[in-house]
Amino acid sequence: MFQPSANDSSPLYRQLARVGQPQSRLADFSEQLHRRGYTASSRWLDRSITVAMADEQLSLGLPPGAWVARLERLRMADDCVIAYEVSVFPQTVLPDPMAFEGSAYEHLDRIHLAPVRALQHMRALNARPQLAKQLGVPDQQAVLLITRVAYLESGQAVELTHSYCRSDYYDFVAETRRDG
Repeated sequence: MFQPSANDSSPLYRQLARVGQPQSRLADFSEQLHRRGYTASSRWLDRSITVAMADEQLSLGLPPGAWVARLERLRMADDCVIAYEVSVFPQTVLPDPMAFEGSAYEHLDRIHLAPVRALQHMRALNARPQLAKQLGVPDQQAVLLITRVAYLESGQAVELTHSYCRSDYYDFVAETRRDG
């Protein structure tokens, strides 16, 4: 696995240092990168309305046969692919997946449906050939899978996102405290 270091002279390392995300604040991908001085962008792979799959129904609290907006894209920082992402929103929340270009959260803010909290589950996995190709990494390289379910103030789930992040550019920082 490629691990950039301070003395690494590869073009990718010079282009983009590791992107860290603190776990105490809900922020979208674009906002995280902008705060660190990077230019965030996406390369859309698919934007469609489809019937929700069983795990999506369960995560989003939807009935069988419910329709969802599915957004599939490569997430980029300074033109370097750092994540492959699939986001699913109930069609009632995002009726037209073509209605915006940039940040989904900025769009949801504009229509007053932005999430206020999220639960994230993170785990490592090895990239299978198709995922490795999309991320531009060797087959079986470790990647970080982040599954996020985001909620409105009312408690309604409005987003299910699976982000496959390059482990050589992305990490998370969590502060923990001991009670007492």
